[in-house]
This record gives sequence, C-alpha cells and structure tokens, in this order.
Amino acid sequence: MLLERTSETALVRDALHAAADGRSSLLLFAGPLGIGRSAWLRALPARFADQDVCVMRANAAVMEQEFVFGVVRQLFDSLPLAASGGEAAGSLLGEDSLAEYLLPAGTEDPAAPLDAVLPDLREMLARLGRRRPLLILVDDLQWADTWSLRCLAYLAGRPQGMRAVLVCTLRDGDARAGHPLVCEVTDAATQVMRPAPLSPAATGQLVREQFGESGEEEFVLACHRASGGNPVFLRSLLPALDAAGLRPTAEHAGTAGTLRPAPLRERLAGCLRAQTRPVRDLSAAIAILGDQGSPSLAARLAGLDAIGASGALRVLHRLGLLVADGVPGFVHPVVQDAAESAMTMDERGSWHERAAVLLHEAGHSAEEVAAQLTAAATPGNSWSAAVLRTAADAALRRGAPRQAARFLRRALLDSPEQGEDRARLLIDLAAAENAYDNAACERHIAQAMALLETPHDRAAAALRISPGFLSTLSPSAADILRQAAVGLGAADRLAGSARGLALRLEARVNHSARHEPAELARSVGWLRERPEDPAVCSGAERELLAVLLHAATLSGRLPAYEVARQAERILRRVPATGPGSQSVLPLLAPVFTGSDDVEALAGWLTAREQHRCRAGGGTESLVQAELAMVLLARGRLAHAREHAERAFEQAADGCSDGAAVAVAVLAAVALEAGDTVLGDRVRAEANGQRTAGNLASTTMLRLTEAQAQAQRGELDRALATVLACGRQLEASGWRNPVLFPWRPWAIRLLHRSGDLESARALAEEEYAQARIWGAPVAIGRAQRLRGRLRGGSEGTALLRDAVDVLRGSANELELARALSALARAVREGAEARELLRESAALALACGVPWKAERDLPGSPRPAGTPPEPALTPTESRVTALAGSGLTNQEIATELGVGSRVVEKHLTNSYRKLGISGRPQLAALLGGARKIAVGS
Repeated sequence: MLLERTSETALVRDALHAAADGRSSLLLFAGPLGIGRSAWLRALPARFADQDVCVMRANAAVMEQEFVFGVVRQLFDSLPLAASGGEAAGSLLGEDSLAEYLLPAGTEDPAAPLDAVLPDLREMLARLGRRRPLLILVDDLQWADTWSLRCLAYLAGRPQGMRAVLVCTLRDGDARAGHPLVCEVTDAATQVMRPAPLSPAATGQLVREQFGESGEEEFVLACHRASGGNPVFLRSLLPALDAAGLRPTAEHAGTAGTLRPAPLRERLAGCLRAQTRPVRDLSAAIAILGDQGSPSLAARLAGLDAIGASGALRVLHRLGLLVADGVPGFVHPVVQDAAESAMTMDERGSWHERAAVLLHEAGHSAEEVAAQLTAAATPGNSWSAAVLRTAADAALRRGAPRQAARFLRRALLDSPEQGEDRARLLIDLAAAENAYDNAACERHIAQAMALLETPHDRAAAALRISPGFLSTLSPSAADILRQAAVGLGAADRLAGSARGLALRLEARVNHSARHEPAELARSVGWLRERPEDPAVCSGAERELLAVLLHAATLSGRLPAYEVARQAERILRRVPATGPGSQSVLPLLAPVFTGSDDVEALAGWLTAREQHRCRAGGGTESLVQAELAMVLLARGRLAHAREHAERAFEQAADGCSDGAAVAVAVLAAVALEAGDTVLGDRVRAEANGQRTAGNLASTTMLRLTEAQAQAQRGELDRALATVLACGRQLEASGWRNPVLFPWRPWAIRLLHRSGDLESARALAEEEYAQARIWGAPVAIGRAQRLRGRLRGGSEGTALLRDAVDVLRGSANELELARALSALARAVREGAEARELLRESAALALACGVPWKAERDLPGSPRPAGTPPEPALTPTESRVTALAGSGLTNQEIATELGVGSRVVEKHLTNSYRKLGISGRPQLAALLGGARKIAVGS
C-alpha cells in the first residue's frame, strides 16, 4: 500500500505529458532514510500502465559502484527488445569490450573517452523517445558508478528533443550525495520532491492492514510517535508488535516506543556503516551517552572538533536519525542499538570508560557517571568506587534499589578481596537487595560478617538483613541474627550503642519466631513479669517493646487495654514528622486496631499525612494501608477500601509491607460487606510475592475464598476452608478474635447448615477468647452471635448486653449489627423502630447501608444475589450533609464542588439506598444525624 504520495505521482504524470510535447525534464525525489523513495519508485510504472510510456529502470547499489556502466547497463537491460524497433539495445553498450573501449587501460579520467560516445548514447535515447515518451527511473542515485553518473549528467544537461522524463531518488545525508557528478545531476533537476512523513491517518491505515482490524486511537498515535511517520520504521514496528501477540489497543500503546525490531536495527546499522568515520564515531558517542549527552560532550567523546561534529550532526539529522537538528538524541531506541552493534564488546567497554571520565570531569551527577562505569569492562579509576557508592545512595533515596545494587556490584569489582572496605560495600549491597532479593541480601551479609573483626560491627551488619516487620525471615536469616546476638552478648550486660544493637537483635530474633506459640508465650510472660513499665527512651527499647506487644496481640493472652496503653507510650515517643518515624508502626497498627483503641493511632497517622502534604511529598503506601486499618476498625468500609486500594497501587515493590497490609484490609472489607466480587479481585491481584509468609494476609484471602464458596452454595467446602484457617492460626498461637474473625464465619456457616449445636459451641469458644482479650468489639460481637443463636428472652438479654458493650467500641458497624439484631428480637413497637433508625444511620455512616429486613452485612448471601452497593466516601458525605438539612448549593459550597456534582451524588445515593428523595433520607437517618455527619 502506497500512501500519501499522490502529489509526487501527479508531478511525474504532468512531466510525462510535457515530454510527449517535446519538453523533457529531470525530477529528483529526495528524503531521509526510510521515507519511502524506493517503494514509490517501484510503484511508479504501474501508475502509468494506461499510458503509452517506455519505462527504463535501474537500482544503484553500494557494492556495485566499481562496476563500469552498471546503472546504464541496467537501464538498457530493462528495455524490452520491441521498444527499440528491433535494434539490439546492447549494440552500443552491451558488448563485453565496451568498458575497455570507453576507458582504455591506463586512463584514469572517464571524461575524455566518453566525450566521443555520449552523443551517440543521447541519439539512441532520442530515437527511442520518438516512438513514445521515456520514463527513466534511477533509484539511489548517490550510489551509482562514476561512469553512469557521467552519462546521466550529460543527458540531464541536454534534454531538448529527447521526449524523456528522468526520475532519480536520492537519500539525504549520505556522504556520496555530495560527489561532484551526483551534484551535477541533481543541480539539473527541474523539480525536487521532498515527501512529508506519513500522517496519523495513514498510520491508522497501515495498522489496519497489518492487524486486520482498526487500531484504537491511542495505539495508532503511539505508533505514529514512535516511528515519526517514517514508513520503514512503521513497517518494521507493526509486524513486530503483531508477532508479539499484541492487539492494536490502548493497553499496548506503550510498547510501540520500546520495541526494537532486529530487521530495522540491521538496516540502520548498514546505513551507519556506509557513512564517513566522523559520522560513525559521533553516532557511537550519542549511543553511549544516551540521555546524558550534549553536542559538546558527544563531540569530545567522538574526538571531533566543533566543525567536524557540526557536520556529522547535520548528516545524522538529514538521514532522519536524530530527534531534531543539532540535538544529539536518536529518534528511536533501535537507532541506538544499530549504532552500538558496530562495536565489539571491548570497544564498547572502552567507549563507556571514556564517557565516564568525561562526565566526571564535566561535573555530572554520580548516577550518570556510575551508569557509564557499570557498562565499562575495564577496572575503574581511583575515584570510581566513591562515585559508585554515592550513586547507589542517590538511587536508594529515589526508590530504585535494583539500580543501587548494580552500582555497588560494579564497585565490588574494584575492591580488594579482604578488608573492611569490602565488607562495607557488601553491607550496602545487601541493604539495596533487601528490597527485592532476600536470598542475595542474606548471602552478602554473611560474606560481610566474615570480613568484620568486632562483634559490634557484625551485629550492626546482621541488623541490615531484616526485611519489613510484617514479612517473614528465612531460617538462614534468622540464624544470622541469632549468631550475631550470641556474639554480642546480652543487652543487660552492655551499654551505649552495643546495648542498642543487642536490644534490636533481640527484637528481630523474637519477631522472627512469631509463628511459634512458645515464643509468643515467652513474650507475654516477659510483659506480665515486669513490675514497672518497660523503658521506651531509645529507638531500640521501643522496637523491642513493640515486638513484644505485637506478639501479645497476636496471642490475645493479655488484656487489650494494657497492650494498647503500652503501645500508646511508644507512639508518644515517635514523632509523626521526623525521619524514620514509622519504623515500628507496622507492629503498632495491629496492636491498636486489635485492641479496639484507635484514636491515638488515627491522630498520629493524620498528622503524618498532613506533614507530608505540607512538605510537598506524596502519600506513603504503608501509612495509607494503616489508615485503612483504622477505618476498618471503626467499621467505615467504604473509606477503608478507598485507602487500601490506594496503598495497594502505590506499593513500589511486590513484597512491601504496605501491599501486604492493603491485601488484608481489602479482603476484610470484602468479608464485612459480603462483596464476593471484591474478594475475587483481591485474590486475583494479590500474587504470592505480596503475601508470601504473611499469615494474616493469607488467612483473610482464604476467608474470602470461603465466602465465595458459600455464595455458590458449597457450604461444606466453605466450612472446611474456614476451619482450616482456624487450625493454622491456632497452631501458630494466633488467637486474637478481633484480627482473625474465623469463628464468626464458621458459626454462620454451621447455622446455615443446620448444625445449631456446633454453632453454639463455637460461639462459646469465641466468647471465652473475647473475654480473655477484653476488647469491646470482640466481646460485643461474640454476645451478638450468642444472642442470635440462643433466641428467646435469653437471646434478647445477650443482644442487649452486646449493644451496651459495643457502645464503648470504636467499631460503629458492629454496633449497627447488634442494634439491628436487637430490633429483630424486640420485633415491633417504638423501641424496635428507634433501634432500626439508629442502626441504619450508623450503617450509612459506615458506607454500608442496608434494609432492616435483609441479611446482616458480612453474612453469606444466597447464591446469585449481588452484593448491595455501598456508598462511596463522597456519597456518604453528601448524604450526611443533605440529611442535616443543607440545600444542594450549601453542600456544594461546603465541599468546594459544583451543585450539579452534588445532585449527581445524591441521585446515586438515593438509588443505592432504595429511596426517592430527601424526606425518606431524613426518615432513614432519624435521630442519629450526628453519626452520619461525622463520617
């Protein structure tokens, strides 16, 4: 398919009409590499098949420049015998001895012997043209042999009476395009055509031709940007995209700019190899420097002076390989590959080494210099190790641990095999690898410890191995920590920094064993036996206490209020605005939420977010996840989901604490809201890396699986899944009824299966564990379940007790459930109506509205029943303000939005709530307006 070349073809048609009237002409079709000169010339004869035209064609080639009269021979060889009226076209030029006749031995100047022959050549073409106009086509004129060029120049300068149109193509930027004979031909051109790049519309046509379907606009535009509208680039990129199994959709638009097709690379490499040495060297310098290059720096690396570099840049731009004139940047990464392919490995390493020196001398950043050093094969300079370490620090600060590790591995090549300097490099490398490769981190820490002389240094090195507090250490990593702790000695016998290291090692060792019931029991025993509050003055003391409190929370064997009190002592010592302020926060968040005491943590997290916003920083994934935990503990499911999804998206690494917490919260939201669609999505998106070794996350994910099984009517499978979760938690000593609500789910499933006796027995176990732990939400939930199972007056009394207890809980959703259950037990009357109004208002505030006569949120729904839609946080806020009596305009002013936005949110909210307008909303909220407004 030849696209958008109709104007050029029309010019040739007009020239042929003029030739028929005796006015010959020379047309030049010039442009950069890949613009489509040869394709257009090949297609040209077919455009004039309906005209009485005699076509002669030749294709010049680099390898045939020494072939005497090669192009002229092709022109006459392409001429059918009938076209010359029976004359042998080769009678003048087809003899084997012709070259010797035109250029006798010892003659170096082709001009002298040609002078006698050229008039005869012109006369022959004139005789051919008398029968019908001639269309003489010469592709890649710049590569034609010298003798043919002399002939073409002679003909171009004497067009009268020939009835011919000579069409030549010329590639811009080629060194031989400036040859005097080529210039003599091109200077005689009556018309110079310079085709424009293909438009996006033409790109869309090529996409349709390649894929058999129309491409989406974003995909087409991405292909157009990546190719610059160059037909050769496009016809290389599109088949490569198709071969990769990609469809022309917006989803795959980003791949167009990164794909580097091998055939295109080889073609570009051939083009560069044909250039002069300065052009080749400058293209190599641009490829080596990449985005770091400037015209002067590229010139210095290529060894060119200002004039030579300017000329070479001009050539590369005319070839169509640079983004702009005078800018040392390639139009596509495949051009960089082509430039580098001409170098051997040793040459490439040498280029990178020289580039590193130049960048260092020019004062470029450490990361830019380090990028060149890592690519150099030779040993670094005296300053290279320091530059590489500085670059690694910068990469870590901007969240690029893999880049930092690459810099440090390169620095290791220049370090001695023994000594403290190498140990420090290994430790820094392990710290970078800790973010993505625990095994490599452990290996390098072990190597570093073997090189360090003192127990203090070995202990400090061992502490670099520990990942996030919510991840799991491998046995080998835990063993490294234990060895370092034994070597350093007990904390109570040490002082100063050594004591701090010992406390941190003790904390990490204890935390690594948090899945062992015996270790959890030791942590609880340590806290019980302390006659006074543990010290929290230093970071090490706070870290150890946080680990112990976390263990006590998991086990549920200490009073919740005491655990929360100790956690608050730590939090008061940790500034929300300081560096490293959240080092122990992953441990404290479950402590506060599991204790049903989240006010202090909520204030700390809010202060942290406000500080970062004022400082112009982005939100932190872990802080977002912990805010989601707080909101979940309050029963605010819509808001918790919003923060958890944000944390999940922001988590930079697959195994980060923020992602693990977000997975657990999203799974809990799906369970609480009865949203199996969300549960399915969370299980699909939470790959093994994000939850590996995290028992809390994997447990919650398995519970959502049980929820889905129950919805499908597979009650036995669902119950087996829930009980398996319970057995795993019990085996680990994790008995906290708030953090791991597996029994309530098992109770519901047993009740639905008709096994009331087993459900009641499990409810009594849940109540006993809740009493040991003492968190209001755990006791109230257990009482509600017991009351629903008991029924009658005894059940009603238990439900009243549940409501009373839950009024002291942070979890408004659990209170709403208890109120609804009590309303059902009371059945009718003013009390039941008041209970239902309060329950509905609380549910609305939590973003989980439901009708009083429906199943409670969190209960398995019948198969095929879609989850009831929850209000979004904004919808909850708008409905709360509307329920307080504000007009749409007043709500818009309060929220800083337009009144139409308010109207849209209210319409969506009314639909979800199953009401028609403000009167029904006011009735739903009833006397609990303050609760709704507080959302």
